[in-house]
Amino acid sequence: MDSAEYERKIASRFAAFDQDGNGSIDREDFSKAAASVLAEFSVTARSDRGQALYHGAEAFWQGMAGIADVDGDQRVSREEFVTGAVKRLRDNPQRFGEIARPFLHAVVAVADEDGAGVTPAAAERVLRALGTDAQVAAQTAAALDTDGDGRISEEEILTAFAAYCVTPEQPG
Repeated sequence: MDSAEYERKIASRFAAFDQDGNGSIDREDFSKAAASVLAEFSVTARSDRGQALYHGAEAFWQGMAGIADVDGDQRVSREEFVTGAVKRLRDNPQRFGEIARPFLHAVVAVADEDGAGVTPAAAERVLRALGTDAQVAAQTAAALDTDGDGRISEEEILTAFAAYCVTPEQPG
C-alpha cells in the first residue's frame, strides 16, 4: 500500500473516533463512546462498571491527546491524528493498544454479561453502540474470537484494536 492509501485508511480510523462528527477528536467523543456502551448494556454511569468505563475513556483520551494533540488545544484534528498519533505509533502498534487498555478493559467488564468472557454477540453490540455499521460489526465480532472458543478475551480485543487503529504501511 502506498503512503496516500495508508493515510486514507488511517483517516477512516479518525472518523471512528470522532463520535460527534465535528471534525476533531476530543474528550467528549470518549465520554459519548462510554455513554453509548453503557446504554447498550443497561449499565448505569454511577455503578462501579460505569465509573470504570468513564475512567477508562478519560485515560484513553489523555493517552491519545498526549501523543497527538501537538498544538495543545485539547482537540485532535484529522491532520494531528494522521501525522501525530499514527506515525508515532505505527512502528509499535501495541503501544496504541496499551493507551486504549483501560478503556477496553472496562468495556470488557460491561460486555461480559455472565462472567465467562465476551461473546461475539456482545462484541457486536459494543461495535454497533460505537457507531459501526451492523454488517461490519457482525463480521468483526465473529473474527475477534481467534481461538474459536465462543468467547473473546481482553487480549484478543486489544490485539485486534491495536492492529485496526495502527495499520502498518506496506511498501508500495
